[in-house]
Amino acid sequence: MVLARVVGPIWGARHAASLTGHKVLELVTAQGQVLCAVDALGAGPGEWVLVAHGSRVRDLTVGAELAEKDIVVAIVDGMQDSDGADSTKLSSQSAGFILGAARGAS
Repeated sequence: MVLARVVGPIWGARHAASLTGHKVLELVTAQGQVLCAVDALGAGPGEWVLVAHGSRVRDLTVGAELAEKDIVVAIVDGMQDSDGADSTKLSSQSAGFILGAARGAS
């Protein structure tokens, strides 16, 4: 799984028929990697999500007929530091540099 932040939705008038009715999001990881994933949970810009990859994940969450294997499986509210410290709340302001990096800003 990959932890990523939502940049925003992606859409197009022409697309694979199996994408009809599904929301596709542009995401960026903390390392700056940009990816796209199908979202059935309703994540919005600035939110952190977990993305899983694979046909089994797709089949169990959004259906085998979908032409995409990257699926948003959770909207993340917080996480613990590696030393076990209290959970850190993630917000749309935390790590704001990531959204700028996805758009090519410095």
